[in-house]
Amino acid sequence: MMDIRHLTERYAVSPMIALEDLAQIKALGFTDVINNRPDGEITPDVQTAAMQAAATALGLKFHINPVIGGAMTPENVQVQAGAMAQAQGPVLAYCASGNRSSVVWALTQAGSRSADDLISTAAKFGYNLEHLRPALGG
Repeated sequence: MMDIRHLTERYAVSPMIALEDLAQIKALGFTDVINNRPDGEITPDVQTAAMQAAATALGLKFHINPVIGGAMTPENVQVQAGAMAQAQGPVLAYCASGNRSSVVWALTQAGSRSADDLISTAAKFGYNLEHLRPALGG
């Protein structure tokens, strides 16, 4: 069972999804899926190539942005921001727990939303982003 957590109207995060979840993701109105999970962490059946093929077959745009826990790069933030900006509808980003997808989202929003707002939004879903406060603008 998927555990989709809507951080905003147009951006949601989820723990790892399965191939069979993609049809429901499409039915829920998502237009784009962002994979924030590196292939090295997961079994072959849900690695990038399989997920991308299944998502594309359903008409979903699939974005590949593997984020290594504790080693997020500025490029990760840029790729996530780009995928979010070009999306024609709601975006679902997934990783192991949803935490990395919430962290990279918060960093894309730094400067346009307050650190308190970003941290409290993520906290509603169990993600503690307090350590990002300096990067989020205080």
